[in-house]
Formats: sequence, C-alpha cells, structure tokens
Amino acid sequence: MARGRSSGSGGRSGGARRYPREARLGETIRQVVAEELLQIDDERLALVAVTGVEVDREMTRGTVWFDSMRGAEGDAEILAALGEHRKRLQAAIASQVQARRTPVLSFRPDEAIRSAERIDELLRADRERRADAQGGTEE
Repeated sequence: MARGRSSGSGGRSGGARRYPREARLGETIRQVVAEELLQIDDERLALVAVTGVEVDREMTRGTVWFDSMRGAEGDAEILAALGEHRKRLQAAIASQVQARRTPVLSFRPDEAIRSAERIDELLRADRERRADAQGGTEE
C-alpha cells in the first residue's frame, strides 16, 4: 500500500512520523466512498466493503479496493455498478475533500483479503485434521 517516507518538511521535531499526503488522501477517500455507498440505492452494492484506496503520487488516479460477501462470483456485477456510480462517488469526494483535484477512480477486488481468508480456511482444516488424527490414536 503506502510507502513509508519522511515528510521532508522542516520545523517539526519529536520523531513523530507523518503519513505521506497520498496515504492521507487515500484514507479520506476510502471513508467518503464507504459512506456514499451506503447512500446509493443499488442492490448490487449491498454488502460491499471498501478495504482501501491507493492514490498515486500526482494524486490524479486512485484505486479503490473492495470486498463483498459474494466473493469472486459477484465481482463483475459489483464492478459494473461501481463504474456506473463512479461520477457520483467522485462528485462526493470533490465536495468533501479539500484538494486541488479529485483523483479519477478505478475499482478492483481486494485479492489480499481473499487470499488471507483462504489461508485461514486451510489452517483451520489442518487443525481439525490433526485433532481427528490424535483423537483416533488415543482409543
């Protein structure tokens, strides 16, 4: 996601790290998009969660990462709905975020979350298999 780097601006001391501007803007956009999705009356966007937003250094493009309870099977439908509502989402960002320009949004499913869920599933199955194998040898 965001790259860690120092702010480079003088005048601040105390060792407190600051997030890069694009990371702060990304988090603000994530909140605005998530709130706006709750207001949109489109059943294709029900149970869609915005998991993150990455904004490029020029702050002209932003990638909105999402996940849903429908998993990969629902991605095409969700991507179509998000594409249809993109201008509304960008308008909400423009009205709520104080920035010179509003990044053009693109949308992608968050594969990292799905991979983590799959790993968790495999670990759980392995624990159950081991517990069954230990239970069978004690008889």
